[in-house]
Amino acid sequence: MATVGVRYIVDDVDAALEFYTGRLGFDEVMHPAPTFAMVSRGDLRLALSAPSSRGGGGQVLADGSVPTPGGWNRIQLEVDDVRALADELRTAGATLRSDVVEGVGGDQLIVEDPAGNPVELFQPTVDQARLQRGT
Repeated sequence: MATVGVRYIVDDVDAALEFYTGRLGFDEVMHPAPTFAMVSRGDLRLALSAPSSRGGGGQVLADGSVPTPGGWNRIQLEVDDVRALADELRTAGATLRSDVVEGVGGDQLIVEDPAGNPVELFQPTVDQARLQRGT
């Protein structure tokens, strides 16, 4: 499988870095500036950019628009036990947008990173819904 790159706009790169590496199992790839870090998990590379006038993915646009975190588009991470992870995240003070929802292919919930970007945690209940089948 090819690596997929996603960029999230975050308010605080250090807080986002701690959340993704400390809570969701990502590895730090680089953190070369206060306004940028990159993490990875499997074939997903996630760029974390803070709004900045210094350039890059968080750069203020020519019309003055400032990138902001949030919205509903999200990455989906497959997990072994979504209920246990929800309890762990709740205890750690993370914001959960939902309780565990039972779906047709699996159970899921949406947690927010420190900037408010949604991350879907997905526990497949049928083999066809697994990211890597047969595992």
